[in-house]
Amino acid sequence: MAPADPKLLDDRQLDAILERLDRLCDEVHALNRRLDAHDGLLRISHELGTLNESLQALAYAALGQQGPQVRRRRSA
Repeated sequence: MAPADPKLLDDRQLDAILERLDRLCDEVHALNRRLDAHDGLLRISHELGTLNESLQALAYAALGQQGPQVRRRRSA
């Protein structure tokens, strides 16, 4: 089998391909920016969770040996 002759592209076709590649590169850059922002939000979420756990531990420590005094509502 003889190898197939590659199809030769004219200038217009080459320009169209290059334009499409440029648009794809722009889209990939936009997706990368979104992922970077998402990673930042994940870090913030993790830090907020850690802060919440610390605040809960402090609140329970402030109660001391005695548990919270909770009055229940009477059912009507």
